[in-house]
Amino acid sequence: MYQDMEQWSEIRRRVLVEGVSRRQILRETGMHWRTLKKMLAHSQPPGYRQQQPRRKTKLGPYLERVEQIVREDRTQPRKQRHTAKRIWERLRSEGFSGGYTLVKKTVRELTQKQQEVFVPLVHRPGEAQVDFGEALVKVNGRLGKVAFFVMALPYSDAAFVMAFERECTETFWEGHAQAFEFFNGVPRRITYDNSKVAVSQILGKERRLTRGFLQLKSHYLFDHHFCRVARGNEKGVVEGLVKFTRLNFFVPVPQVRDLAQLNDQLRQHCAEDRQRRLRGQSGPKAQLLLEDQKAFLPLPATRFEACRKVSTTASSLSLVRFDRNDYSVPVRWAHHPIVVKGDYREVVLCGGGQEIARHQRIWEAEQVRFEPLHYLALLETKPGALDHARPLAGWTLPECFALLRRRLEAERDGEGTREYIRVLRLLEKHPLGRLRRAVEKGLAVGAITRDAIAQFLYPHQDWRATLFSLDGHPHLRAVRVAVPNLAGYRELVGGAA
Repeated sequence: MYQDMEQWSEIRRRVLVEGVSRRQILRETGMHWRTLKKMLAHSQPPGYRQQQPRRKTKLGPYLERVEQIVREDRTQPRKQRHTAKRIWERLRSEGFSGGYTLVKKTVRELTQKQQEVFVPLVHRPGEAQVDFGEALVKVNGRLGKVAFFVMALPYSDAAFVMAFERECTETFWEGHAQAFEFFNGVPRRITYDNSKVAVSQILGKERRLTRGFLQLKSHYLFDHHFCRVARGNEKGVVEGLVKFTRLNFFVPVPQVRDLAQLNDQLRQHCAEDRQRRLRGQSGPKAQLLLEDQKAFLPLPATRFEACRKVSTTASSLSLVRFDRNDYSVPVRWAHHPIVVKGDYREVVLCGGGQEIARHQRIWEAEQVRFEPLHYLALLETKPGALDHARPLAGWTLPECFALLRRRLEAERDGEGTREYIRVLRLLEKHPLGRLRRAVEKGLAVGAITRDAIAQFLYPHQDWRATLFSLDGHPHLRAVRVAVPNLAGYRELVGGAA
Protein backbone atom coordinates (compact mmCIF):
# COMPACT_ATOMS: atom_id res chain seq x y z
CA MET A 1 0.00 0.00 0.00
CA TYR A 2 1.07 3.58 -0.63
CA GLN A 3 2.09 5.69 2.34
CA ASP A 4 0.10 8.74 3.30
CA MET A 5 0.74 12.00 1.45
CA GLU A 6 2.94 13.45 4.23
CA GLN A 7 5.32 10.48 4.11
CA TRP A 8 5.22 10.54 0.29
CA SER A 9 6.29 14.17 0.21
CA GLU A 10 9.04 13.69 2.88
CA ILE A 11 10.67 10.73 1.09
CA ARG A 12 10.71 12.64 -2.21
CA ARG A 13 12.35 15.65 -0.51
CA ARG A 14 15.04 13.59 1.24
CA VAL A 15 16.05 11.73 -1.93
CA LEU A 16 15.68 14.47 -4.53
CA VAL A 17 16.81 17.47 -2.42
CA GLU A 18 18.98 16.19 0.43
CA GLY A 19 20.57 13.43 -1.64
CA VAL A 20 19.79 10.52 0.71
CA SER A 21 20.48 7.27 -1.10
CA ARG A 22 17.60 5.09 -2.26
CA ARG A 23 19.16 2.07 -0.55
CA GLN A 24 18.96 3.85 2.83
CA ILE A 25 15.32 4.77 2.31
CA LEU A 26 14.52 1.14 1.47
CA ARG A 27 16.29 -0.03 4.68
CA GLU A 28 14.41 2.54 6.82
CA THR A 29 10.94 1.95 5.41
CA GLY A 30 11.09 -1.64 4.21
CA MET A 31 9.18 -0.76 1.05
CA HIS A 32 9.72 -2.43 -2.32
CA TRP A 33 12.13 -0.70 -4.68
CA ARG A 34 9.36 -0.42 -7.33
CA THR A 35 7.23 1.52 -4.88
CA LEU A 36 10.10 3.94 -4.18
CA LYS A 37 10.70 4.36 -7.90
CA LYS A 38 7.03 5.27 -8.39
CA MET A 39 7.17 7.78 -5.50
CA LEU A 40 10.15 9.53 -7.02
CA ALA A 41 8.48 9.68 -10.45
CA HIS A 42 5.13 11.15 -9.28
CA SER A 43 4.45 14.15 -7.07
CA GLN A 44 1.39 12.39 -5.66
CA PRO A 45 0.12 8.80 -5.61
CA PRO A 46 -1.10 8.06 -9.17
CA GLY A 47 -3.61 5.43 -8.06
CA TYR A 48 -4.11 2.02 -9.56
CA ARG A 49 -3.41 1.94 -13.28
CA GLN A 50 -4.57 -1.12 -15.17
CA GLN A 51 -2.30 -1.82 -18.13
CA GLN A 52 -5.08 -3.39 -20.24
CA PRO A 53 -8.77 -4.14 -19.70
CA ARG A 54 -9.60 -7.26 -17.83
CA ARG A 55 -10.97 -10.04 -19.89
CA LYS A 56 -14.68 -10.58 -19.44
CA THR A 57 -14.47 -14.33 -19.16
CA LYS A 58 -18.19 -14.93 -18.57
CA LEU A 59 -19.57 -12.21 -20.86
CA GLY A 60 -17.00 -12.70 -23.60
CA PRO A 61 -19.00 -15.22 -25.65
CA TYR A 62 -22.09 -12.94 -25.35
CA LEU A 63 -20.41 -9.58 -25.96
CA GLU A 64 -21.23 -9.60 -29.68
CA ARG A 65 -24.86 -10.37 -28.84
CA VAL A 66 -25.04 -7.36 -26.47
CA GLU A 67 -23.53 -5.11 -29.14
CA GLN A 68 -26.14 -6.36 -31.64
CA ILE A 69 -29.04 -5.56 -29.30
CA VAL A 70 -27.71 -2.06 -28.53
CA ARG A 71 -27.12 -1.41 -32.24
CA GLU A 72 -30.65 -2.52 -33.23
CA ASP A 73 -32.17 -0.32 -30.51
CA ARG A 74 -31.04 2.80 -32.36
CA THR A 75 -33.85 2.28 -34.91
CA GLN A 76 -36.56 1.67 -32.26
CA PRO A 77 -38.72 4.22 -30.42
CA ARG A 78 -36.87 5.59 -27.40
CA LYS A 79 -39.51 4.29 -24.99
CA GLN A 80 -39.26 0.75 -26.40
CA ARG A 81 -35.51 0.24 -26.22
CA HIS A 82 -33.82 -2.41 -24.06
CA THR A 83 -32.78 -1.57 -20.53
CA ALA A 84 -29.64 -3.23 -19.16
CA LYS A 85 -31.90 -5.41 -17.00
CA ARG A 86 -33.88 -6.58 -20.02
CA ILE A 87 -30.68 -7.42 -21.93
CA TRP A 88 -29.43 -9.41 -18.90
CA GLU A 89 -32.70 -11.35 -18.79
CA ARG A 90 -32.44 -12.18 -22.50
CA LEU A 91 -28.83 -13.33 -22.11
CA ARG A 92 -29.78 -15.58 -19.20
CA SER A 93 -32.42 -17.24 -21.38
CA GLU A 94 -29.62 -17.91 -23.90
CA GLY A 95 -27.31 -19.53 -21.32
CA PHE A 96 -25.42 -16.62 -19.71
CA SER A 97 -24.59 -17.32 -16.03
CA GLY A 98 -23.03 -13.98 -15.06
CA GLY A 99 -24.50 -11.23 -12.89
CA TYR A 100 -26.55 -8.16 -13.75
CA THR A 101 -23.81 -5.68 -12.71
CA LEU A 102 -21.43 -6.98 -15.36
CA VAL A 103 -24.03 -6.58 -18.08
CA LYS A 104 -25.04 -3.09 -16.86
CA LYS A 105 -21.42 -1.88 -16.94
CA THR A 106 -20.93 -3.26 -20.45
CA VAL A 107 -24.13 -1.65 -21.77
CA ARG A 108 -23.11 1.71 -20.26
CA GLU A 109 -19.72 1.54 -21.98
CA LEU A 110 -21.32 0.71 -25.34
CA THR A 111 -23.90 3.51 -25.15
CA GLN A 112 -21.27 6.06 -24.12
CA LYS A 113 -19.23 5.22 -27.19
CA GLN A 114 -22.30 5.79 -29.39
CA GLN A 115 -23.16 9.23 -27.99
CA GLU A 116 -22.53 11.89 -30.60
CA VAL A 117 -20.42 14.98 -29.93
CA PHE A 118 -21.40 18.23 -31.65
CA VAL A 119 -19.48 21.25 -32.82
CA PRO A 120 -20.74 24.59 -31.43
CA LEU A 121 -22.17 26.72 -34.26
CA VAL A 122 -21.87 30.46 -34.76
CA HIS A 123 -25.15 32.42 -34.95
CA ARG A 124 -25.19 35.65 -36.92
CA PRO A 125 -27.74 38.47 -36.60
CA GLY A 126 -30.70 38.24 -38.96
CA GLU A 127 -31.01 34.42 -39.01
CA ALA A 128 -33.91 32.29 -37.75
CA GLN A 129 -34.92 28.70 -37.05
CA VAL A 130 -38.44 27.25 -37.28
CA ASP A 131 -40.09 24.20 -35.76
CA PHE A 132 -43.45 22.88 -34.49
CA GLY A 133 -44.17 21.37 -31.08
CA GLU A 134 -47.20 19.83 -29.36
CA ALA A 135 -48.82 20.52 -26.00
CA LEU A 136 -52.04 19.84 -24.12
CA VAL A 137 -54.55 22.69 -23.76
CA LYS A 138 -58.08 22.82 -22.36
CA VAL A 139 -60.13 24.85 -24.87
CA ASN A 140 -63.69 25.70 -23.82
CA GLY A 141 -63.59 22.88 -21.28
CA ARG A 142 -62.27 20.27 -23.71
CA LEU A 143 -58.76 18.86 -23.21
CA GLY A 144 -56.78 18.18 -26.38
CA LYS A 145 -53.48 18.63 -28.17
CA VAL A 146 -52.51 21.71 -30.14
CA ALA A 147 -49.58 22.26 -32.47
CA PHE A 148 -47.54 25.36 -31.69
CA PHE A 149 -45.35 27.14 -34.22
CA VAL A 150 -42.01 28.50 -32.95
CA MET A 151 -39.70 30.89 -34.78
CA ALA A 152 -36.44 31.50 -32.89
CA LEU A 153 -33.71 34.04 -33.58
CA PRO A 154 -30.50 32.29 -32.44
CA TYR A 155 -28.45 35.49 -32.14
CA SER A 156 -30.80 37.23 -29.70
CA ASP A 157 -32.71 34.11 -28.57
CA ALA A 158 -35.97 36.02 -29.11
CA ALA A 159 -38.92 33.82 -30.02
CA PHE A 160 -42.42 33.92 -31.45
CA VAL A 161 -44.95 31.23 -30.55
CA MET A 162 -48.44 30.68 -31.98
CA ALA A 163 -50.82 27.75 -31.40
CA PHE A 164 -52.90 26.04 -34.09
CA GLU A 165 -55.22 23.07 -34.33
CA ARG A 166 -52.57 21.13 -36.26
CA GLU A 167 -49.55 21.54 -38.50
CA CYS A 168 -50.40 22.00 -42.18
CA THR A 169 -49.60 24.33 -45.08
CA GLU A 170 -52.03 27.05 -43.97
CA THR A 171 -50.79 27.12 -40.36
CA PHE A 172 -47.17 27.00 -41.57
CA TRP A 173 -47.87 30.08 -43.71
CA GLU A 174 -49.79 31.94 -41.01
CA GLY A 175 -47.09 31.25 -38.42
CA HIS A 176 -44.46 32.86 -40.66
CA ALA A 177 -46.63 35.87 -41.52
CA GLN A 178 -47.46 36.51 -37.87
CA ALA A 179 -43.84 36.01 -36.76
CA PHE A 180 -42.46 38.45 -39.35
CA GLU A 181 -44.96 41.08 -38.20
CA PHE A 182 -44.11 40.38 -34.54
CA PHE A 183 -40.38 40.86 -35.20
CA ASN A 184 -41.05 43.75 -37.61
CA GLY A 185 -38.89 42.25 -40.33
CA VAL A 186 -37.95 39.14 -42.30
CA PRO A 187 -34.88 37.05 -41.32
CA ARG A 188 -32.42 36.71 -44.19
CA ARG A 189 -31.90 32.98 -43.64
CA ILE A 190 -34.21 30.43 -42.00
CA THR A 191 -33.33 26.87 -40.99
CA TYR A 192 -35.92 24.07 -41.11
CA ASP A 193 -36.19 20.35 -40.60
CA ASN A 194 -37.49 18.22 -43.47
CA SER A 195 -41.22 18.64 -42.81
CA LYS A 196 -43.56 17.45 -45.58
CA VAL A 197 -45.13 20.91 -45.55
CA ALA A 198 -41.90 22.32 -47.01
CA VAL A 199 -40.09 19.34 -48.59
CA SER A 200 -41.77 17.01 -51.07
CA GLN A 201 -38.71 14.85 -51.73
CA ILE A 202 -35.18 14.47 -50.32
CA LEU A 203 -32.55 13.92 -53.01
CA GLY A 204 -29.32 13.38 -51.10
CA LYS A 205 -28.11 16.85 -50.17
CA GLU A 206 -30.73 18.49 -52.38
CA ARG A 207 -34.39 19.10 -51.58
CA ARG A 208 -37.42 19.22 -53.87
CA LEU A 209 -39.55 21.92 -52.25
CA THR A 210 -43.33 22.08 -52.14
CA ARG A 211 -45.21 24.70 -54.13
CA GLY A 212 -46.58 26.14 -50.90
CA PHE A 213 -43.12 26.72 -49.44
CA LEU A 214 -41.88 28.29 -52.67
CA GLN A 215 -44.86 30.68 -52.67
CA LEU A 216 -43.99 31.79 -49.14
CA LYS A 217 -40.31 32.21 -49.99
CA SER A 218 -41.07 34.12 -53.20
CA HIS A 219 -43.21 36.61 -51.28
CA TYR A 220 -40.78 37.30 -48.43
CA LEU A 221 -37.50 36.62 -50.35
CA PHE A 222 -35.63 34.93 -47.46
CA ASP A 223 -32.96 32.26 -48.00
CA HIS A 224 -33.53 28.77 -46.64
CA HIS A 225 -31.48 25.95 -45.13
CA PHE A 226 -32.68 22.41 -44.41
CA CYS A 227 -31.05 20.21 -41.79
CA ARG A 228 -29.59 16.88 -42.72
CA VAL A 229 -31.92 13.97 -42.08
CA ALA A 230 -32.10 13.14 -38.34
CA ARG A 231 -29.77 16.04 -37.51
CA GLY A 232 -32.00 18.25 -35.39
CA ASN A 233 -28.90 19.63 -33.64
CA GLU A 234 -28.38 21.86 -36.69
CA LYS A 235 -31.36 23.87 -35.43
CA GLY A 236 -30.66 23.27 -31.76
CA VAL A 237 -31.76 26.75 -30.67
CA VAL A 238 -35.36 26.31 -31.77
CA GLU A 239 -35.35 22.71 -30.50
CA GLY A 240 -34.43 24.07 -27.08
CA LEU A 241 -37.04 26.82 -27.32
CA VAL A 242 -39.76 24.30 -28.18
CA LYS A 243 -38.92 22.51 -24.93
CA PHE A 244 -38.67 25.82 -23.03
CA THR A 245 -42.06 26.90 -24.41
CA ARG A 246 -43.75 23.66 -23.40
CA LEU A 247 -42.34 23.76 -19.86
CA ASN A 248 -42.88 27.49 -19.24
CA PHE A 249 -45.84 28.62 -21.38
CA PHE A 250 -47.95 25.43 -21.20
CA VAL A 251 -47.42 24.51 -17.53
CA PRO A 252 -49.88 24.37 -15.90
CA VAL A 253 -52.14 23.31 -18.76
CA PRO A 254 -53.75 26.53 -20.10
CA GLN A 255 -57.53 26.79 -19.79
CA VAL A 256 -58.90 29.18 -22.42
CA ARG A 257 -62.18 29.86 -24.21
CA ASP A 258 -60.56 29.57 -27.67
CA LEU A 259 -57.21 29.58 -29.45
CA ALA A 260 -57.40 33.34 -29.99
CA GLN A 261 -57.19 33.87 -26.22
CA LEU A 262 -54.34 31.33 -25.96
CA ASN A 263 -52.39 33.08 -28.71
CA ASP A 264 -52.80 36.44 -26.97
CA GLN A 265 -51.24 34.87 -23.88
CA LEU A 266 -48.40 33.29 -25.87
CA ARG A 267 -47.62 36.58 -27.60
CA GLN A 268 -47.50 38.30 -24.19
CA HIS A 269 -45.14 35.62 -22.85
CA CYS A 270 -42.82 36.11 -25.86
CA ALA A 271 -42.77 39.89 -25.34
CA GLU A 272 -42.02 39.53 -21.62
CA ASP A 273 -39.28 36.95 -22.29
CA ARG A 274 -37.32 39.62 -24.21
CA GLN A 275 -36.35 41.13 -20.85
CA ARG A 276 -34.51 37.97 -19.82
CA ARG A 277 -30.70 38.13 -19.92
CA LEU A 278 -28.78 35.27 -21.53
CA ARG A 279 -25.74 33.72 -19.90
CA GLY A 280 -22.61 35.57 -20.97
CA GLN A 281 -24.50 38.62 -22.29
CA SER A 282 -24.36 42.08 -20.76
CA GLY A 283 -27.94 43.06 -21.68
CA PRO A 284 -31.39 41.49 -22.13
CA LYS A 285 -32.66 39.76 -25.27
CA ALA A 286 -34.42 42.97 -26.34
CA GLN A 287 -31.05 44.67 -26.74
CA LEU A 288 -29.70 41.86 -28.93
CA LEU A 289 -32.94 41.83 -30.93
CA LEU A 290 -32.14 45.34 -32.18
CA GLU A 291 -29.04 43.94 -33.91
CA ASP A 292 -31.14 41.13 -35.39
CA GLN A 293 -33.64 43.65 -36.74
CA LYS A 294 -30.88 45.72 -38.38
CA ALA A 295 -29.95 42.63 -40.43
CA PHE A 296 -33.55 41.77 -41.39
CA LEU A 297 -35.13 42.16 -44.79
CA PRO A 298 -38.01 44.68 -44.83
CA LEU A 299 -41.59 43.49 -44.68
CA PRO A 300 -43.30 43.39 -48.12
CA ALA A 301 -45.82 46.11 -48.93
CA THR A 302 -48.67 43.56 -48.91
CA ARG A 303 -49.25 40.74 -46.45
CA PHE A 304 -48.94 37.16 -47.66
CA GLU A 305 -52.37 35.60 -48.24
CA ALA A 306 -52.03 32.56 -46.02
CA CYS A 307 -54.89 30.55 -47.52
CA ARG A 308 -54.93 27.48 -49.71
CA LYS A 309 -57.04 27.68 -52.89
CA VAL A 310 -58.74 24.66 -54.44
CA SER A 311 -61.03 24.43 -57.48
CA THR A 312 -63.81 21.87 -57.20
CA THR A 313 -67.52 21.31 -57.91
CA ALA A 314 -70.48 21.44 -55.52
CA SER A 315 -72.26 18.11 -55.14
CA SER A 316 -75.95 17.35 -55.60
CA LEU A 317 -76.32 17.91 -51.84
CA SER A 318 -74.94 21.46 -52.22
CA LEU A 319 -71.74 20.43 -50.41
CA VAL A 320 -68.15 21.29 -51.27
CA ARG A 321 -65.26 19.14 -50.01
CA PHE A 322 -62.08 20.73 -48.67
CA ASP A 323 -59.38 19.07 -46.56
CA ARG A 324 -61.49 15.92 -45.96
CA ASN A 325 -64.55 17.89 -44.76
CA ASP A 326 -67.74 19.15 -46.43
CA TYR A 327 -69.14 22.70 -46.37
CA SER A 328 -72.55 23.81 -47.67
CA VAL A 329 -73.32 26.38 -50.36
CA PRO A 330 -76.72 27.80 -51.46
CA VAL A 331 -78.67 25.13 -53.38
CA ARG A 332 -78.62 27.16 -56.60
CA TRP A 333 -74.84 26.45 -56.75
CA ALA A 334 -75.23 22.65 -56.70
CA HIS A 335 -73.31 21.03 -59.60
CA HIS A 336 -71.50 24.36 -60.28
CA PRO A 337 -67.74 24.98 -60.18
CA ILE A 338 -66.56 26.42 -56.84
CA VAL A 339 -63.27 27.95 -55.70
CA VAL A 340 -62.42 27.23 -52.04
CA LYS A 341 -60.13 29.50 -50.02
CA GLY A 342 -59.14 27.96 -46.69
CA ASP A 343 -57.00 29.58 -44.00
CA TYR A 344 -56.43 28.61 -40.37
CA ARG A 345 -59.75 30.14 -39.24
CA GLU A 346 -62.28 30.09 -42.09
CA VAL A 347 -63.26 28.45 -45.34
CA VAL A 348 -64.58 30.88 -47.96
CA LEU A 349 -66.43 29.48 -51.01
CA CYS A 350 -66.66 31.48 -54.21
CA GLY A 351 -68.74 30.96 -57.32
CA GLY A 352 -69.02 33.09 -60.43
CA GLY A 353 -66.30 35.42 -59.14
CA GLN A 354 -68.12 36.29 -55.89
CA GLU A 355 -68.26 34.97 -52.34
CA ILE A 356 -71.28 32.72 -51.86
CA ALA A 357 -70.58 31.14 -48.44
CA ARG A 358 -68.28 31.42 -45.44
CA HIS A 359 -67.78 28.82 -42.69
CA GLN A 360 -65.64 28.37 -39.60
CA ARG A 361 -62.97 25.79 -40.46
CA ILE A 362 -63.37 22.19 -39.28
CA TRP A 363 -60.16 20.55 -38.01
CA GLU A 364 -61.47 17.05 -37.44
CA ALA A 365 -61.84 14.68 -40.39
CA GLU A 366 -64.93 13.60 -42.38
CA GLN A 367 -67.25 16.20 -40.82
CA VAL A 368 -69.96 18.40 -42.38
CA ARG A 369 -70.79 22.03 -41.69
CA PHE A 370 -74.26 23.16 -42.83
CA GLU A 371 -75.77 26.62 -43.07
CA PRO A 372 -79.58 26.15 -42.78
CA LEU A 373 -80.29 29.23 -44.90
CA HIS A 374 -78.58 27.58 -47.87
CA TYR A 375 -81.40 24.98 -48.10
CA LEU A 376 -84.54 27.07 -47.51
CA ALA A 377 -85.07 27.76 -51.22
CA LEU A 378 -85.15 24.02 -51.88
CA LEU A 379 -87.38 23.33 -48.90
CA GLU A 380 -89.90 25.87 -50.22
CA THR A 381 -90.48 23.52 -53.14
CA LYS A 382 -90.37 20.44 -50.87
CA PRO A 383 -92.03 21.58 -47.61
CA GLY A 384 -92.68 18.01 -46.50
CA ALA A 385 -88.94 17.57 -45.87
CA LEU A 386 -88.78 20.43 -43.33
CA ASP A 387 -88.88 18.24 -40.23
CA HIS A 388 -86.38 15.74 -41.63
CA ALA A 389 -83.86 18.09 -43.25
CA ARG A 390 -80.39 17.34 -41.90
CA PRO A 391 -79.10 20.91 -42.47
CA LEU A 392 -81.79 22.20 -40.08
CA ALA A 393 -81.10 19.65 -37.34
CA GLY A 394 -80.17 21.49 -34.17
CA TRP A 395 -81.14 24.87 -35.61
CA THR A 396 -82.58 26.79 -32.66
CA LEU A 397 -85.02 29.63 -33.35
CA PRO A 398 -86.93 31.88 -30.92
CA GLU A 399 -90.22 30.49 -29.59
CA CYS A 400 -92.29 32.94 -31.65
CA PHE A 401 -91.29 31.04 -34.84
CA ALA A 402 -92.78 27.80 -33.55
CA LEU A 403 -96.00 29.67 -32.67
CA LEU A 404 -96.06 31.24 -36.13
CA ARG A 405 -95.75 27.81 -37.76
CA ARG A 406 -98.61 26.37 -35.72
CA ARG A 407 -100.86 29.31 -36.60
CA LEU A 408 -100.03 29.13 -40.31
CA GLU A 409 -100.54 25.38 -40.54
CA ALA A 410 -103.85 25.66 -38.68
CA GLU A 411 -105.20 28.50 -40.84
CA ARG A 412 -103.81 27.62 -44.30
CA ASP A 413 -104.14 23.83 -44.38
CA GLY A 414 -101.53 22.28 -46.69
CA GLU A 415 -99.91 25.60 -47.62
CA GLY A 416 -99.12 26.62 -44.04
CA THR A 417 -95.72 24.91 -43.95
CA ARG A 418 -94.70 26.42 -47.28
CA GLU A 419 -95.73 29.90 -46.09
CA TYR A 420 -93.71 29.38 -42.89
CA ILE A 421 -90.61 28.51 -44.98
CA ARG A 422 -91.17 31.68 -47.00
CA VAL A 423 -91.04 33.62 -43.74
CA LEU A 424 -87.78 31.86 -42.79
CA ARG A 425 -86.31 32.89 -46.15
CA LEU A 426 -86.49 36.51 -44.99
CA LEU A 427 -83.38 35.54 -42.95
CA GLU A 428 -81.47 35.48 -46.24
CA LYS A 429 -81.54 39.29 -46.22
CA HIS A 430 -82.37 40.27 -42.64
CA PRO A 431 -80.75 39.39 -39.28
CA LEU A 432 -82.53 37.04 -36.92
CA GLY A 433 -83.14 39.69 -34.26
CA ARG A 434 -85.00 41.99 -36.63
CA LEU A 435 -87.09 39.17 -38.10
CA ARG A 436 -87.99 37.97 -34.60
CA ARG A 437 -89.39 41.40 -33.75
CA ALA A 438 -91.31 41.47 -37.05
CA VAL A 439 -92.81 38.01 -36.35
CA GLU A 440 -93.86 39.09 -32.86
CA LYS A 441 -95.61 42.18 -34.29
CA GLY A 442 -97.33 40.07 -36.93
CA LEU A 443 -98.58 37.58 -34.34
CA ALA A 444 -99.84 40.44 -32.17
CA VAL A 445 -101.99 41.96 -34.96
CA GLY A 446 -102.88 38.75 -36.78
CA ALA A 447 -100.74 39.53 -39.87
CA ILE A 448 -98.86 36.23 -40.21
CA THR A 449 -98.20 35.80 -43.94
CA ARG A 450 -94.78 36.31 -45.42
CA ASP A 451 -95.72 39.57 -47.14
CA ALA A 452 -97.38 40.96 -44.05
CA ILE A 453 -94.41 40.19 -41.78
CA ALA A 454 -92.03 41.64 -44.38
CA GLN A 455 -93.77 45.03 -43.97
CA PHE A 456 -92.59 45.15 -40.33
CA LEU A 457 -88.95 44.78 -41.39
CA TYR A 458 -88.79 48.31 -42.80
CA PRO A 459 -89.14 51.63 -40.95
CA HIS A 460 -92.71 52.98 -41.14
CA GLN A 461 -93.01 56.12 -43.26
CA ASP A 462 -96.05 58.33 -44.02
CA TRP A 463 -96.15 58.31 -47.84
CA ARG A 464 -98.34 61.41 -47.85
CA ALA A 465 -95.45 63.44 -46.39
CA THR A 466 -93.16 62.31 -49.23
CA LEU A 467 -92.92 64.64 -52.23
CA PHE A 468 -91.23 63.78 -55.49
CA SER A 469 -88.91 66.50 -56.82
CA LEU A 470 -87.85 66.99 -60.43
CA ASP A 471 -84.58 68.59 -59.33
CA GLY A 472 -81.75 66.75 -60.99
CA HIS A 473 -84.09 65.03 -63.45
CA PRO A 474 -84.51 67.56 -66.34
CA HIS A 475 -85.42 64.78 -68.79
CA LEU A 476 -88.63 64.13 -66.83
CA ARG A 477 -89.97 67.69 -67.14
CA ALA A 478 -91.30 67.04 -70.66
CA VAL A 479 -93.20 63.94 -69.57
CA ARG A 480 -96.98 64.37 -69.39
CA VAL A 481 -99.09 61.74 -67.65
CA ALA A 482 -102.59 61.39 -69.15
CA VAL A 483 -105.63 61.41 -66.86
CA PRO A 484 -106.74 57.78 -66.43
CA ASN A 485 -110.08 56.66 -67.79
CA LEU A 486 -111.94 54.96 -64.92
CA ALA A 487 -115.00 53.99 -66.94
CA GLY A 488 -113.88 50.38 -67.24
CA TYR A 489 -113.34 50.10 -63.49
CA ARG A 490 -116.78 51.63 -62.74
CA GLU A 491 -118.41 49.10 -65.03
CA LEU A 492 -116.49 46.26 -63.37
CA VAL A 493 -117.68 47.20 -59.86
CA GLY A 494 -121.29 47.62 -60.89
CA GLY A 495 -121.50 51.04 -62.47
CA ALA A 496 -121.09 53.00 -59.24
CA ALA A 497 -120.07 56.63 -59.71
